[in-house]
Order: sequence, then C-alpha cells, then structure tokens
Amino acid sequence: MAGPRVDRHLFVVFGATGDLLRRKLLPALYEVAGSLAGPGVPFQILGVARQALSDEAYRQICTEALVAAGAAPRAAARRWVAARVRYCSLGAGAPADFARLANRIEEVEKAAGLAGHRVFYLALPAEAIPSVVAGLGGAGLARSAGWSRLVVEKPFGTDLASAERLNRELHRFFDERSIYRIDHYLGKETVQNLLVFRFANMLFESVWNRDRISHVEITVAEALGVEERATYYDQSGALRDMVQSHLTQLLTLTAMEVPARLEADAVRNEKVKVLASVEPIRPDDVVRGQYAAGRAGRSRLRAYRNEPGIRRGSTTETFVALRLRLNNWRWQGVPFFLRTGKRLPEKRTEIVVHFRRPPVWFFPGPSVADVVANRLTITLQPDEGFEIAFELKRPGHAITLETHRLHFLYSEAFGPLADAYQTLLVDLMRGDPTLFVRADEVEAAWAVYAAVLARPPPLRAYPAGTWGPPEAERLAEELGHHWSDG
Repeated sequence: MAGPRVDRHLFVVFGATGDLLRRKLLPALYEVAGSLAGPGVPFQILGVARQALSDEAYRQICTEALVAAGAAPRAAARRWVAARVRYCSLGAGAPADFARLANRIEEVEKAAGLAGHRVFYLALPAEAIPSVVAGLGGAGLARSAGWSRLVVEKPFGTDLASAERLNRELHRFFDERSIYRIDHYLGKETVQNLLVFRFANMLFESVWNRDRISHVEITVAEALGVEERATYYDQSGALRDMVQSHLTQLLTLTAMEVPARLEADAVRNEKVKVLASVEPIRPDDVVRGQYAAGRAGRSRLRAYRNEPGIRRGSTTETFVALRLRLNNWRWQGVPFFLRTGKRLPEKRTEIVVHFRRPPVWFFPGPSVADVVANRLTITLQPDEGFEIAFELKRPGHAITLETHRLHFLYSEAFGPLADAYQTLLVDLMRGDPTLFVRADEVEAAWAVYAAVLARPPPLRAYPAGTWGPPEAERLAEELGHHWSDG
C-alpha cells in the first residue's frame, strides 16, 4: 500500500553532528524515506554544523549512526547516505557563513532538480536558536520559490517571558503557519488515538465529564536518572523539562472539547481553551522532590547531587506532583493529578481516568466506599494500549465482587508501531501542523505554571527507586483518592 505523497524537498538539519541527529532524527528519516509515495528520492538531506567536514566525512558519520541505531545494515546504510546526504560547514555563524549556506542550498537543489521546498530543522540547544533564525532571515532563506518550514525542538523557552521572546524572534522571519514546534510525545500512536477514542466512541464520550468521572491521573515515570543530560537537566528540572510540555499536552488532549473540524487550528484552539480554564495553582497543590540514594533490586543508586555533572548542593527538582482544577462546564470539580519524576520504580507513561462509584449500594458485603471504581487506563509506554477495569461476580452462591480487566494492545493488533519522530516527520513534510505546538499554546502552558516557577515550594527528598516523596500522596488523599501505582 502506497504511503503519503509529499513534495520533493531539501531537509536542512542544523546541529547535524549532534546526538539528536544520530540517535533519533536520522534513523527516523531513513524509515520515512521508504514509506513515502511518489517518483524519485522524496528528499535530500543537507547537514549543517560548525565543524569543517567534507561530504564524505559527514556521510561516514551518518552511515555509522544508522548502523548503530539498527536502522540498516552497513552496505544499505552507505548506499542510502551516498544517494541523499551532503554537508555544509557554518563556521562561526556570521552573515557571510549564512550567505555561503544559501549558495550551497541552491547548488544542492539545482543538482537534485528540487523546486525550492525546504525544511530547516533546528536540532540545537535553545540558546542557539535565535541567532540561527536571524541568520536564515538575513540570508533570505526564510522565503523560497516553494515552501519553507522551520522546526524547533523543545524546550520552547524556560518561562513565560522567554517563550514570548522566542516567539517574537521566530516571527520576525517566519510566519506562524511555517513554524513547527515539535514535541515527540504528540507523535505517539496512543496520543493521536485519544481524539478517535473519545470522539468516535459514544460509549466513552457520553461519560467523559464531571457527572461520571471522579478524577484523572497523568503519570510520566522514568526509572533512569539524569544520565548524559546532567548539565541541561540541572538548569531545567522536572517542571520545565516534562510538566510544561509532555504532561500538559496529555492534559489538553484528555480534557479538550470536540473540535468543530478535524483541522490543525480547530484542534489547537480547543487545547488552548483547556489551558485558559486551569485555575491558579496554589502552593499546597504542588510537591517538588529530589532523589536521594536508594536501591533498585540489588543495585545501589546514587543521590541526584552525587551524579556526575550536577552542581554541588543543587536544588533542582527531579520529581513534581501537581493537583490542577479546570474551571469549565465539563470538568468543574474534577481534580487532575499530574506526576513525573526520575529514579522512580519503573518507566511508565499513562493516563488513568477514574469513574465515580455507584451512588447506592445494595449488594451484601462492603459499602460503596470500599468498592473498586471503574477505571480506564491509557498507556503510552512501555506497551501502548488501553485497559478497562470493571467489577463482576465471582462464580458461586455468594455474591462476591471481583475486579477484572479488558485490554487492547497496539502491538497485538497491528505489530510494531512507527517511532513518534517518524509520524511527526511525515506530517511536517505534508504540511500538517495538527500535532505540533502553536505559539499561543506554548505561552498559555507557561502561564499555567508561572506562579510555581516564581515561588517554588520546598524540595522534598525521596529514595531513588520509590514513587517520590510521601508528601505527594497527600495531594490525592486530601480529596479521598490514591495514586495508581500498580
């Protein structure tokens, strides 16, 4: 079956010798190239970085990256790279360097018979983005004979003021419709399927409200520590790195109203409305934590402050739990609990929708308060799928209730799923921004957490390998709920 058709274009990657390109982007591009329909090679790749490298030297880097990622055998990787990969050094990034880049782009396009359609993918640290965007604009590269699309990786700023400043810098040279802010969580199949799951199944949409739902949990748990990201993470922390982006995206898709049309702006308008409805976060709605020394099985785990690259006495949080309230018709009175952390017991990303208990109990045995409420679990990783927990009668004369589960796994129904980057790259090449983040959405998300960032609550310690500080339990228990930890 033929894949989607895209315009033949030049894919320009800044930061072309970096870790993101080698581990994620290049393997995804390799898979995408084989899935696209149409005659000829769908895109050429031009790597751009500061180093002085020949085309052949850069092709060797790309070949090794594809082999290391398991994307292709060496001979196939070498042929693929030779057919489409070139390199251009940006040097110090002065105006003359960008002028030389513009000439190189025209040269590659002419040799490949391309019509001026271009992607500029900024696989760069956040602080480097404004100068590169200004360089592109100054060299006239923000406009072309075809289309030009600018891709920006998260983080999109570090707070509301920096996000607004970054958006102003991007808009100096690129229209909003040409800017694709990429959050790879939005490319996961289960995240995309949330819209179908909710709005194509009246069984769920009819009960997706405050009348039937008690509370909602969103968890992004990581078993690993900071690993190679120590310098970045110690400047960022869990709230900036995960909550403002990944968890907030899951919140908006879970809570949004049905869009008027299945179009990018219609979907993103509804997500922004969710963010606008979040009530101000109070100090007692937030718990911040940092992992201390602990254990995972027989392995000893060091404390965050003892990790290589972490500042002495760092007060950066590695865990955040929040209690949010949405002041709108659908969700009034339904708390949303968000939680993320490093060095937790397992890697897990899930949305758990807890339904209300029956209003009256007439079965013998436990009271309503003791009954296990129906629960829908939407799992994003490690095993993408859905699970519904419900009550039934255990066989026998006595009426004894027992909780059972129905589940659906994507891997069982469809086999291995495409990597999230592959999905987002195809949408980018097709010009579909639905799964990318709009400027006002970025700013609205930072505004939700502005008060917490300005006045962070005390830092609580938790042993590595546990589910965070004990104080996090209070957020749910005060309202008569509990986190789902199993």
